[in-house]
Order: sequence, then C-alpha cells, then structure tokens
Amino acid sequence: MRSYFVPLFLLTSLLSFAQITHKRKLMMLGSPFEITVVAQDTIKGNTYIDLAIAEVKRIENQISDWIPTTPISQVNKNAGIQPIKVPIEVFELVERSIKISELTSGAFDISYASMDKIWKFDGSMKAMPTEEAIKKSVAKIGYKDILLNQKEQTIFINKGMKLGLGGIGQGYIADKVKSLLVEKGCQSGLVNVSGDINAWGKQPDETPWSIGIINPLNKNKVFATFPLLDSAIETSGSYEKFVVFDGKRYSHIIDPRTGYPATGVVSVSVFAKQTEIADALATGIFVLGVEVGLDLVNQLKGISCIIVDDNGTVHVSKNIDIKKYQ
Repeated sequence: MRSYFVPLFLLTSLLSFAQITHKRKLMMLGSPFEITVVAQDTIKGNTYIDLAIAEVKRIENQISDWIPTTPISQVNKNAGIQPIKVPIEVFELVERSIKISELTSGAFDISYASMDKIWKFDGSMKAMPTEEAIKKSVAKIGYKDILLNQKEQTIFINKGMKLGLGGIGQGYIADKVKSLLVEKGCQSGLVNVSGDINAWGKQPDETPWSIGIINPLNKNKVFATFPLLDSAIETSGSYEKFVVFDGKRYSHIIDPRTGYPATGVVSVSVFAKQTEIADALATGIFVLGVEVGLDLVNQLKGISCIIVDDNGTVHVSKNIDIKKYQ
C-alpha cells in the first residue's frame, strides 16, 4: 500500500510566471497515476503528458506479468521448458533486480510471484496457516534460480517459478518517464506512479517540489515535509492490510525467504536519485526490519530512509536530520 504521500504543489498564475504547471490524474497499471509538468502553454503541457502516458503503456507491455503477451509472461510460461530471449531493457531490469536481492539478502526477490497465496488480508482468516503450509508456500521462490545468459540475452526459470516485477517495475517506469520528458525538453515535472515519485527541476515560482509524509498511525498530521531536488521517494506500507493473531500484527508484505509476513514495521520511505532503487529497497527494508534495514541504508551512498514501527515511533537513517524538515 503506497498512498499516504501528500504532494504539496504551489498554484501559480499565468500573470506572474511565464510557465505554469499542467497536471493529469488517471488509473494506469491498476493504480493511481499522476503526472505534473511545467510548460509554457497547455498545448506543450499536454504533449509532455501524452508522451508520459504512452511511455507507461509501452513499458507495461514489456514487464507486466498480467498481460500474457509480454516478455516476462513468456518467461513465466516457459518455466522449466526453455530460456526466453527478451528485450535488453527487460534483461537489464531483471539483472538489477537480482543485485538488489543480493544486497538485501533475499528480502527483495522478484521470484516472489511463485508464492502460494495462503495469507488472506480481507478479514477472512481466522487462524494462522500451519508451519508446513507456510514453508511450502515459498518453496519455489529463489532469485539465485533465475538464470541469465548475457550473451544470448535470455532468462530461464525452473518449473513452478514465476517472476513479478511489481516491487521494482513502477519505480522503473517513473524513472523512464522522467528520462523521456527531460530528453524532449521538459525541464521540470513530477511523476507519481502509485506512490513511486520522481521529481526534477523546480516549480514555476522557483521553489522545489515538496513531499509531505504522514505517520500512518497518526494520519491527521504531516510530520515532515521534504524538498525533492532532482530525486525520488517511495514508500512501502502495511497500515491498512494486516492480520492480528495472539496480539501480534502481521503485515501483507511477506518475507519471501520464510513465507511469514513482515512484523514490527508499518511503513518505510526511501529517498534516492532513482525511483527504481527506492522502490525495490523500500520493500526489502520493510522485510528486514528497523535495525537491519537502517544498518543497510547507512552503508549505501546517496540513500536515506524513514521507518515507522508498529508503535508509531519514527526511525531515520543517519543522513536525515528530521527536525530540519518538521
């Protein structure tokens, strides 16, 4: 769940500034999609936005595992049968995904789609699944079993495995939209793919784009506001989807290594230069937990994060002075 960002846009006037913001909201990838660009007129603004939407659709038809004709779907369909040659951008995205898996000790894993869905977060679960069922549910997961052939540009996975790029794909799309629009001359904008946010340039009044972050356990108040200066942010959260057994809260974000839901954390916000990295790391850090997650982030150059635990306590990486933004 990634829906408690509060973009803080300053409305500007045509009389005051040569350029104005143009914004469009719609549903894409099964989630809310919002694109805001700065342009001199409505025609140019709509051109940029149309380009962004076309790019989202193009990439969706490369990496979605829901559309049966995509390269990723073909890899899944041929699990245990044969390697599948894929476009270079798909190959490289999977390659980078595996590197994030290595970095997070498997807490992030695109082969999570192989998981048997034994946990239900719709209120229907009355008891914990058995230990045997939980173990069996993740038996086919394992990023080390994703076989890449760089020379042939192919991907092969074992029988029963399935790849899903949902934990990194939306971030990748946000980065690609930004890259395309900058290439086409759009000097300032913000793309929000269901909470995967990437901003570049400044608003027409020369102030930076800003993001307000809310503690999920105290939604009535923005506890910090951060400028986004040619950077990205993504949040993974479980404040709406979870179950409680014997007084313990289990989130809908499952640890792909164990089959058990992550515990102890309600949200993770990761800041990075690229939304793709923020996207994948947010999921991994959520699974790793407060202590291990912060330790990892503190070793990564150019990455920072905010973690809210299930008591509502806010934890920040060492490179964030939270008081500066409150």
